[in-house]
Amino acid sequence: SMANMSREEQRAIYTDANATKSFNNRIMGELTSQQMVQNRAHDLGFVVSDHRIARAIRDIPEFQENGKFSTVKFDNTLYANGLTEDKLATVLRSDIMRSMVLGPIGEKVPVPQFAVDAAYNARYATREIEYKIVNFDEFKTAKPSDDALKTYYASHPKTLPETRSASYVFVSADMAKPDEYDAGMARMTRVEDEIIAGDSLESAAKKHGAKYVKLSAFARNGAVNDANITPQIVAQIFDMATGSDTEIIEAKKGFMIIHLDTVNPAKTAEFESVKSELLPQWTRAEKRKQAYERANEILIDLNKDNKWTGATNKNVTRTDGAPMAVLSDVFNNAVGTNKIVETPDAFYIVSVKSVKTPSVDAKKRESLVREMDNMMTRQIQSDYNKFLQRKYPVKINSKVYNRYIEK
Repeated sequence: SMANMSREEQRAIYTDANATKSFNNRIMGELTSQQMVQNRAHDLGFVVSDHRIARAIRDIPEFQENGKFSTVKFDNTLYANGLTEDKLATVLRSDIMRSMVLGPIGEKVPVPQFAVDAAYNARYATREIEYKIVNFDEFKTAKPSDDALKTYYASHPKTLPETRSASYVFVSADMAKPDEYDAGMARMTRVEDEIIAGDSLESAAKKHGAKYVKLSAFARNGAVNDANITPQIVAQIFDMATGSDTEIIEAKKGFMIIHLDTVNPAKTAEFESVKSELLPQWTRAEKRKQAYERANEILIDLNKDNKWTGATNKNVTRTDGAPMAVLSDVFNNAVGTNKIVETPDAFYIVSVKSVKTPSVDAKKRESLVREMDNMMTRQIQSDYNKFLQRKYPVKINSKVYNRYIEK
């Protein structure tokens, strides 16, 4: 896996916690999958003969010349890729064994026609609905008192997120040039030795002509006006303890060591600091309250008499004809249902009148069949993989694995 990565990607594995975690998960997934397949093949008695391996090697295009197997191309290709014949045979044997175990479950299983018909009707059927709209802005409100705003704010407080202050020392270097990389690392190592001996970052930076930067407080998801502070580094800072230092970090344009200065816990904002923000929120809440009362009166009358005047009649699909909140509710309730549905600025009082079965469109049905066949195949593969996990649980020796990665 690492052989196919760029130098920058390889470096990230050792300097970026997220990249390391992603790499480890991918490697562990590949290793455990390979072991489970080998265990299953052994139980089933599968064997890959040397004759089959030889035939597979002869069929590889990279080893052929003018349509025939070439021992010269074979030897040269192996040498260029750092492989031996035995290593290649081992890889091919594993791949063939994997195809023998997993190949059959990759075959498509046709979905029954009744299931396709049901899915087609559910997806493309339309519904006839009637509705009335009660907009929030139909209602008026008086200017609230400070006490009313305080009461509202007590149940709708604004939380200010945790922020952190940090500082760092930086040694610039062209990371793509080995000489500059080595010189920068040596210089930063001397800075690190000063810090370990008890110097502050600022003092250590000054002794060795490095750059010292003090950052203003910032939130985990806030913008930091510093090109060296990437989202990955912000995440690392928010995992640090107050007063601690990082090890040497390889940044895009040099080396850095970060010190976490202070942690400012999350807190509720003072009322006076958010008072101006509360007025539109309070106004909307009051209008919404009045709109709901009116919508509820309309629904009660509809349920009592099962009829109304002035309603809009419309045929809707799952994606068109009304706001998505209304469509989602309409297609999840039976004919005859009367409900109130809230959208961002209004309440809809909706009555589901009837369902209309769709006419069959050959292209749409064909596309749906392919989609459902693929879903069935993926489901079978997922179920089989879960079976392998239950049948052949894999235990990881973390110490051995970590030792291998660190090398």
